Amino acid sequence: MAETLKKGSRVTGSAREKLAADLKKKYDSGASIRALAEETGRSYGFVHRMLSESGVTLRGRGGATRGKKAASA
Repeated sequence: MAETLKKGSRVTGSAREKLAADLKKKYDSGASIRALAEETGRSYGFVHRMLSESGVTLRGRGGATRGKKAASA
């Protein structure tokens, strides 16, 4: 689907719904927003907005976290 869209073209209607569903499925499978943006030729912001519109619970940022570790025992 993403390959058929021209870079920078407006995505509306059923094409938008299809793209949103496709992005949601890939994001839920573990793909990052940046990876999806690169794959589709769209911006990070566009992919983020599409995921938000489709009701995805966005993951937190990765990397080191601050504070005490929770007791794992």
